[in-house]
Amino acid sequence: MPQFKYSFAGYDPLVHVRSSGREVDCSPKAAREVCEAIKGKTLPDARSFLEDVSSMKIPVAFRRYKLKVGHKSQLQGFPSGRFPQKTAKEILGVLDNLEANAEFKGLDAEKIKIIHAVAHRGRRIKGYTPRAHGRSSPSLNTLTHIELVAGEA
Repeated sequence: MPQFKYSFAGYDPLVHVRSSGREVDCSPKAAREVCEAIKGKTLPDARSFLEDVSSMKIPVAFRRYKLKVGHKSQLQGFPSGRFPQKTAKEILGVLDNLEANAEFKGLDAEKIKIIHAVAHRGRRIKGYTPRAHGRSSPSLNTLTHIELVAGEA
């Protein structure tokens, strides 16, 4: 088993709480955009945002991976966006773990603010699609590592 570490430097166990989802089956590009969207929000705000994204009420602005991405009229300031439902559901699970860790440490879950939210590419699962004349085409699935760190505001 690999030993995973967090990319957040300056972690203080008395003030901060952290959680991670390792090798989650969701898009790393969409996970990066969702993490940028929830960074700086409190836990209840981030939870309501992710629930609205999964129910297709609020789109997530795609700032880096924006080529051939349609515009959404609900977005203000940055037009390109999508509704990454699968990614929002997976990050919501990591957010639930973060809240449980905060309650275990005795921190107030309502006052906790997300100060670090990142997504890294994980390992690639190889698959091959058979083609005509004995050939095959690769179909690779990239997994994602999600890290959340929060502190009391």
